[in-house]
Amino acid sequence: MGSDGFFERVYDTVQQIPCGMVATYGQIARLVGEPRKARYVGFALHSNPRPGIIPCHRVVFADGSTCTGFAFGGPEVQRALLLDEGVIFRDNTHVDLTRCRWPAGIE
Repeated sequence: MGSDGFFERVYDTVQQIPCGMVATYGQIARLVGEPRKARYVGFALHSNPRPGIIPCHRVVFADGSTCTGFAFGGPEVQRALLLDEGVIFRDNTHVDLTRCRWPAGIE
């Protein structure tokens, strides 16, 4: 698996997450055919070559928590971007996945 091909598959998939919804790292890994590579999804998004086009802020952890080291401005920026899109939070750091999770690939 070349990282370039994997990263591009991640970027293509993340670009499909609708505004106002989120996906998890593991969900993206499953959607690109690499279900055990959730951590690599994080690596790909940390290297986002097209911020603003690839909405990496729409990807959260399995428990709905935002990334403490959000690469493009910190967790406050990720939260603000999601709130601006209408994403609902359970508390200051956790998205309400029952209401805002993108259903793609969910069984």
